[in-house]
Amino acid sequence: MKIIIDAFGGDNAPLEILKGAMLAVDEYGIEVLFTGDREKLLECAKENGIKLKNAEIVDTKGVIDMHDDAKAVLKEKADSSMGVGFRLLSEGRGDAFVSAGSTAAITVGATFITKRIKGVKRPCIATIMPSADKPFLLLDCGANAECRAEFLYQFGKMGSLYMKSIMKRENPRVALANNGEEDTKGTPLVKEAYELMKNADYNFTGNIEGRQIPYGDADVVVSDGFTGNLILKTYEGVAKVLMNGVKNIFYKNAFTKLCALGVMGGIKDMKKQFDYKEYGGAVMLGVRKPVVKAHGSADARTFKNAVKQAVWFLENDLINETEKAFGKENEQ
Repeated sequence: MKIIIDAFGGDNAPLEILKGAMLAVDEYGIEVLFTGDREKLLECAKENGIKLKNAEIVDTKGVIDMHDDAKAVLKEKADSSMGVGFRLLSEGRGDAFVSAGSTAAITVGATFITKRIKGVKRPCIATIMPSADKPFLLLDCGANAECRAEFLYQFGKMGSLYMKSIMKRENPRVALANNGEEDTKGTPLVKEAYELMKNADYNFTGNIEGRQIPYGDADVVVSDGFTGNLILKTYEGVAKVLMNGVKNIFYKNAFTKLCALGVMGGIKDMKKQFDYKEYGGAVMLGVRKPVVKAHGSADARTFKNAVKQAVWFLENDLINETEKAFGKENEQ
């Protein structure tokens, strides 16, 4: 199993990317292929005492940053670490691709270089999120700001397949993010999507309001990319505010610090439960090869867990499962 890694994507590249990749090599027994400036990568590894194991480097020119047009990955910066990574993936030089770079550029590269699975109207970005019960999948998280109803219907199908194959949920509950549970609520887009999804071959449970999402009332939450990204960023922000608030309460004085000792185990469990670093990033669903978008600010542990998602993809053959599911749909 060989994972192609964009060594210069993200805020902490290349150091944290190299460290995280080597953690993944040790833990999952994989091979990695780095794309990026060879000289800088070797210098970074040497300066930080990182031994590159099971690793190959393909020398590239330039980096796609957050200010670049997303389509630059196809033309102006096709020779960048991200552009070459996608090209190597499409050529079969590796089994999956992981980058902490620009979400927009990754979406373009996955769609036009890796290409869509036949029958999929739009690929989407899906992220595992914590809840009071058990993790759920949120999609789309930013690939498609504007959607048609049929896109949302397909997001539900892809999300259900992911939860069955990767998270081993027997009959995933798929819900549509809305401002009310009633089927009469929502925008024209959401109402139309509801009508399609209620007749789907997956377990559609209806609309879900924002306040119910953190309780884990659905295994898959479907929305357009604009709404999904807002849910994701708000969720992460509130979690940080609450954890900082708890920390400030217990560090207020000597007595509260003493009280903290008695509940520290529970606090650590809660922090781990709501820590985005446990999953490392998001996956592109609906494309022909596994593509994982790691958090832009990923440290070594976060990036290692992003690579883990690519490993899960391959071990559970999710691409093949998706191709079969959409193939059957096209035959109907």
